Amino acid sequence: MAVKKFNPLTPGQRFRVAVKRDELTKGAKPEKSLITSASSTGGRNSDGHRTMRYRGGGHKRRYRIIDFKRDKQGEATVESIQYDPYRTANIALVTYADGEKAYILAPKGLEAGQTVVAGRGAAPETGNCLYLSEVPLGAMMHNIEMNPGQGGKLVRSAGVGAVMMGREDRFAVVRMPSGEVRRILLTCRATIGTVGNADHNLEIMGKAGRNRWKGRRPRVRPVVMNPVDHPMGGGEGRASGGHPRTRKGFKSKGAKTRSKTKASNALIISRKTK
Repeated sequence: MAVKKFNPLTPGQRFRVAVKRDELTKGAKPEKSLITSASSTGGRNSDGHRTMRYRGGGHKRRYRIIDFKRDKQGEATVESIQYDPYRTANIALVTYADGEKAYILAPKGLEAGQTVVAGRGAAPETGNCLYLSEVPLGAMMHNIEMNPGQGGKLVRSAGVGAVMMGREDRFAVVRMPSGEVRRILLTCRATIGTVGNADHNLEIMGKAGRNRWKGRRPRVRPVVMNPVDHPMGGGEGRASGGHPRTRKGFKSKGAKTRSKTKASNALIISRKTK
């Protein structure tokens, strides 16, 4: 998949960079049995109070139900590769021998007509779901479970992949896309390959209206607010008022927020490098 630029017939097209949809199956429509309605909160909680700023509006979307667990045995045939408005990665519609259909994350190189397998004894090929105890050393993988049977929680964004580095006792040693090296139980599962749509990060909106279509409202810099609205507000001219802080007064931009007593800290061998 590559990117494309546009002739500037309108101002919004002058700097726009879009991702080509060559990987997607032409004419494929969402599977009705696997989509559901999802309402937008507009940043409001159950009391109607705005708890998240700069959200609202946006085009109506249907949520695709993704099979992150991959716990169904047997082969499945890839029917089509489709777009998902709720994630950066593309998704693949697969059909099992008994006629059951499911959506999975589409790894790089997966095409319509191929078959994927999940479970013990599966070959370490793109799109197959294996236990970490069976993943070969050096293999790229995604959609990794943190707890057995929980479903994939790690490495699900477009273009990312983790590396199987080794095994220690009952743990697999995995290098995450961030550079962090951590242990994960061998009884957890992962899907072979890297997530597709790798050029997603090269996309440029071109105009503010495209972000409005996604439900993102204009962001206001804290330094131009009033003191009542933000700790960095007020002052004469462009005075920022000291160190960058959050709306609640906590230091931002580099301050560590991870709990020192978090249980999974014991599973992290080395911290992220970027």
